[in-house]
Amino acid sequence: MPFTPPPLHPTIARVTERIIERSRQTRADYLRRMDAALQNTPGRAKLSCANWAHAFAGQTVADKLTAMGGKQPNVGVVTAYNDMLSAHQPFERFPEIVRAATREMGATAQVAGGVPAMCDGVTQGRPGMELSLFSRDVIAMSTGVALTHDAFDSGLMLGVCDKIVPGLFMGALAFGHLPVIFAPAGPMPSGIPNAEKARVRALYAQNQVDRQTLLESEIGSYHSPGTCTFYGTANSNQMMMEIVGLHLPSTAFVHPETGLRDALTAAAAKRAVELGRTGECRMAEVVDEKSIVNMIVALLATGGSTNHAIHLIAMARSAGVLINWTDMDELSSATPLLARVYPNGSADVNAFQAAGGVAFVTRELAQAGIIHSDVVTVMGRGIHHYFQEPSLVDGELVWRDGVAESLDRDILRPASDPFQKDGGLRLLDGDLGRAVIKVSAVKPENRIVEAPAAVFESQEDALLAFKEGRLNRDVVVVLRFQGPRANGMPELHSLSPALSVLQDKGFKVAFVTDGRMSGASGKTPAAIHVSPEALAGGPLAHVQDGDIIRLDAETGVLRTVGVSGLIARPAARRTPAHASGSAWGYGRELFGAFRHLVSTAEEGASVCFVAPTGLESSIDTPPDPNLVDRTVDA
Repeated sequence: MPFTPPPLHPTIARVTERIIERSRQTRADYLRRMDAALQNTPGRAKLSCANWAHAFAGQTVADKLTAMGGKQPNVGVVTAYNDMLSAHQPFERFPEIVRAATREMGATAQVAGGVPAMCDGVTQGRPGMELSLFSRDVIAMSTGVALTHDAFDSGLMLGVCDKIVPGLFMGALAFGHLPVIFAPAGPMPSGIPNAEKARVRALYAQNQVDRQTLLESEIGSYHSPGTCTFYGTANSNQMMMEIVGLHLPSTAFVHPETGLRDALTAAAAKRAVELGRTGECRMAEVVDEKSIVNMIVALLATGGSTNHAIHLIAMARSAGVLINWTDMDELSSATPLLARVYPNGSADVNAFQAAGGVAFVTRELAQAGIIHSDVVTVMGRGIHHYFQEPSLVDGELVWRDGVAESLDRDILRPASDPFQKDGGLRLLDGDLGRAVIKVSAVKPENRIVEAPAAVFESQEDALLAFKEGRLNRDVVVVLRFQGPRANGMPELHSLSPALSVLQDKGFKVAFVTDGRMSGASGKTPAAIHVSPEALAGGPLAHVQDGDIIRLDAETGVLRTVGVSGLIARPAARRTPAHASGSAWGYGRELFGAFRHLVSTAEEGASVCFVAPTGLESSIDTPPDPNLVDRTVDA
């Protein structure tokens, strides 16, 4: 039955129109560049014979003959393969599947290049985490290097995890005159229950179990090829690539080592050939203001990763679309929470997929008028393509409508009966700056905390205070000098178990930082990405131990209580050990320029673009040069 979209929710419509108006110039500039690139025609029509011969010198004779005919598409594959990431290990075999599929279509495919792909799960709490956020922009640049050979009619991106998909997305948009498809690898099978994993971590944080017990628990959770099964940044990436229309429908959460996954990878390659022939569904058409709003809404409706409060801004900017945290906050007010997936519930993404998955969520949001239905996708115009799910019938890939009703209402609910009426992300504002908070996993009774501050400059210092019992009280843990300019804005997930333990003891506990929390941040209220950051002269640099701080996630407040002249106080400076520790070692010395040039968190924490003018934000005051520690990269 044809899908007739209902009227769009007025808040969604209002925010979309505001984004369109704000982005009018930057979007027009982007589209002009893409139109100019399109006029240059495909590479096979303009590269010289020597250029073309170089491009195919290493290919098979059959592929050379196809290429030299100059009439068939060539698909450029950009891969994030390595076997340090369980989610990316399956990509080792994907290029041959892609080549075989394109040959069936009378076309060719080449691995145009590889991009770095680091694992935050390996670097959590380690110096390498300070390169994690910057790796996103390196991936974007590497994608640009791969595709700049200009020998391709369409692109196929192979990536899954935290910074990799945003980086591929940003880099591919520089070639938005081409059709581009993202082909994922899928999640690993379920391991031990997430609640059990969290229980063992909490016990270890209290020294009640040994390291061997913790290791056995972690191995039971992370145990095979595929994406980690909690709903963190990696799986949030996959959900958003579907809702934006860059995946084939319902491909995100199919296991890697299955016939269905191989069939979907081949189908993505064949679709890339089809689009390369017609020139339809160019990435610049797929990614626009409406589809960006759809991504935000879907993230909110599923309780996705807080990291995307940063990534989405940089990703949108790559298409000339300007968004900010105010937009996200307003969209959240109109978005029902449809999913409970760990850490916002006990189920993992495999259970989410079994209950109905992205196809169910997409249809529910579309039928409720909470996402735009009139969008372009790699399947053609209209979001209704993404109501379907794939299966293998006698070895053939077929598409059918997804389930009409959730198969587990403890995991997935319809828009008419959501877990809560608003989304999981909110804006906090006050004399400490602007921040975001994810409340979908925070119980209502824990969403307002007013308590004395305990101020730290490193995770290690905060964890030491916890182990020594100095935080056994009502407390707001403030961890500053963790922003993009200070040390690359590492995730601070190592603090989560300790904060949870304090909360479980009955204390009122909150966390405030200019750094990031993982997409796995959970039940303790955390004001994160505080901007402007302390190193750039932000208010957190003026907070002292014992200051009373109020975090109110219900009314959107983050401020001091009874503190007069906060900014008039002398600003704290990082200790020499903390400052120099972020400048050298583990590759950090290579990123000194990034730390000096990076934009604010609300501007996407990126070095790829000059900060756009006209961005609605309260954080655009230039930093006081007297407060910036310029010795860290000396």
